[in-house]
Amino acid sequence: MRASLSLAAVYAAATASAFQGFNYGSTFIDGKAKAQSDFESEFKTAASLEGTNGAFTSGRLYTMVQGGSTNDVISAIPAAISTKTTLLLGLWASAGDAAFANELEALKKTVSQYGSQLNGLIAGISVGSEDLYRHSPTGIANGEFSGAEPSILVKYFEQVREVIKNSPLSSAPIGHVDTWTAWVNGSNKAVIDACDWIGMDAYPYFEDTKPNSISDSKDRWAEALAATQGAVGGKPVWVAETGWPVSGKTVGAAVPSLENAKKFWNDVGCPMFGKTNVWWYTFQDSSPTTPNPSFGVIGSTLTTKPLYDLSCDSVSSSSSALASASSTNTAATATGTATDGASPSASQSSGSGGGSGGGSGGGSGTGGPGTNGTVSVPTTAPTVVPGSSATTTTFSVVVLAGAIVLAML
Repeated sequence: MRASLSLAAVYAAATASAFQGFNYGSTFIDGKAKAQSDFESEFKTAASLEGTNGAFTSGRLYTMVQGGSTNDVISAIPAAISTKTTLLLGLWASAGDAAFANELEALKKTVSQYGSQLNGLIAGISVGSEDLYRHSPTGIANGEFSGAEPSILVKYFEQVREVIKNSPLSSAPIGHVDTWTAWVNGSNKAVIDACDWIGMDAYPYFEDTKPNSISDSKDRWAEALAATQGAVGGKPVWVAETGWPVSGKTVGAAVPSLENAKKFWNDVGCPMFGKTNVWWYTFQDSSPTTPNPSFGVIGSTLTTKPLYDLSCDSVSSSSSALASASSTNTAATATGTATDGASPSASQSSGSGGGSGGGSGGGSGTGGPGTNGTVSVPTTAPTVVPGSSATTTTFSVVVLAGAIVLAML
């Protein structure tokens, strides 16, 4: 009950204009680049999913670069414009300065080619995804990408701000997505300071150093959120990645299944949908083959009929009632400032990871910024080391005073 209270209090802080959507990679799981028509089909299908009342109209990207090109604009941009899909833009930051220069060039081209057409469609811009985790001892031990240290990410923040200055994207809030264990690592404070918002990835499924059965998942989630909020100095926390696999291997006491994925959706997703900025992991990660584990709410074929019931009608009214009752204890809003005129990788054993390897089924370290790679799982709890941290994928939630949440746990 304590965990439920804390979640309800957090979600009550959000506004009705929260962004709600899924994560999308630039390629399919076999490495084939997605064309504009592919993104359009995905966006339209997600917005028409049975049981969701057309609420999933936003997408999170991991890269600005079109798959197979050097620095062409990702085709998700024109697809979003044509389908009126809002976007959390992403620039891949774990491949070094030369690769990031191409991300910046693609961002410049996005501004010059589409300009005011992006008004109202940009939730924010993410500089990197789980780079701090990859730079940590845990990430390195698990063969992840090299990642990026805090000073590098701060430099990239400055470069992005320079690119969007005096452009239609100038008001877009800039942040970073990482595992919750990265955010609570004090050595990463410089990145927190550079952020307008904090993107959190959290996966109770992977928290095998703690009780992590589906019945424990809401408590694990509440703990991750409270710890993140308590570490980021009151900045808005957005949920960039979270979810429960529908199939795959058992991790600790966590069993992938349609039934458990539905319960996690009910317990964690439903209370925050429409109230907090959230990009669920994930829409589809099994095209053309199915990874292990698989988090997709649909299977290998695009369809508006999900693998399990996505409606929140059957969810106990206690969550919403508690959220309403707790509203006086919450602070700040969670919605991103869109452009002018607008409104998983794996998780660590700490459970904060996701599939941010850049794909809609992405996996940190198993693919580049555009691949739908399989989820890679750190096998040990992160070690706090100066200059490093641990994270894996991304989710976001409206900010609530960390002390309040911690007190309620």
